[in-house]
Amino acid sequence: MAVYAVNDNIIKFLGGGFNPFQIMFFSGLAAVPLVMIQMVLDPKAGSFRPLMPGWMAIRCAVALVNAVFVVYAFGKLPLAQCYAIFFTAPLMVSMMAAWWLKEPISLGRGIAVLIGFLGVLIALQPGQQPLEWAHLAAVIGSVASAFNFVILRKTATVERNAVNIIYPMLTQLAAAGIMLPFVYVPMTISDISLTWAMAVCGVGGSIMLIAGYRIAPAIIISPMQYSQILWAAITSAFIFNEQVTPATWVGLTVIIGAGLYILTSARTPNAPTVQS
Repeated sequence: MAVYAVNDNIIKFLGGGFNPFQIMFFSGLAAVPLVMIQMVLDPKAGSFRPLMPGWMAIRCAVALVNAVFVVYAFGKLPLAQCYAIFFTAPLMVSMMAAWWLKEPISLGRGIAVLIGFLGVLIALQPGQQPLEWAHLAAVIGSVASAFNFVILRKTATVERNAVNIIYPMLTQLAAAGIMLPFVYVPMTISDISLTWAMAVCGVGGSIMLIAGYRIAPAIIISPMQYSQILWAAITSAFIFNEQVTPATWVGLTVIIGAGLYILTSARTPNAPTVQS
């Protein structure tokens, strides 16, 4: 999560001067050889052709929407406000899974989802400070992220890990490449180096996260995602002099509490459920 927080800080730094498509292109270009190496080292036999091409196409489109809007939001908003919105994605996953995958949802989890969204209102304080287009972009990015995870839940048992990684990445690279001539701004060597650092952080963070899930139960690993806000608060305060307001801390605490309740209750056997 610390590595992911570094990646988010780099996005914010580059987002102040470059279009999201340009950032996505150069970071994606740097990530391709890293992912290719990972694919070659994948011990699991099989081809790299999607077994569920229709769902893969939808997921690639959703992942592209998520990437564009998330990069834009990070470039325009304080990191803490971005996280206050992005951390609602697990809550949305619960709602979408109940509606779309017909997964049962307990009454307590349903209430926790509503409380989590209340935490966003506490953190952002609409009416006390102006909302920007970047806030809407963050919401769209969060919805797309949740949709992406629901599709992944449907296809993860069928598709190889390498297939689930490479196709969305190549889609984003192709889309960014098409848009690049229209948005390109000259970059210095240091700017390009930062996009390489993004690729290392993105791929490296994924590898460490997968390693964590391999050696420890999900109930232990999943809550660690919320530590990302602590790392981001430290790094953004040092780099951008951003201070997290008390209201934002309270809202984040509510969101995290709701997310942890949903996570733990989902693994509680014999919990009373209602069908959504």
